[in-house]
Amino acid sequence: MKIKYFQDTDTALIEFSQKEVNETREVSENIYVDIDSKGDLVSMTIEHAKSTGALKSLSYEEIDKPA
Repeated sequence: MKIKYFQDTDTALIEFSQKEVNETREVSENIYVDIDSKGDLVSMTIEHAKSTGALKSLSYEEIDKPA
């Protein structure tokens, strides 16, 4: 997964895979998702990212399955 932030347009792009985009769907006025031919998520675009998301800090945590 890659997260790219374009400061000049205040846009964040979150790439989940490198698959070919088949369709882009508008989730809300500032959020779009790209899906592949199987309907799987490829990427998400967030416009006005600083005002609609907390981009100053980012964390990732993978939770292990209980034993």
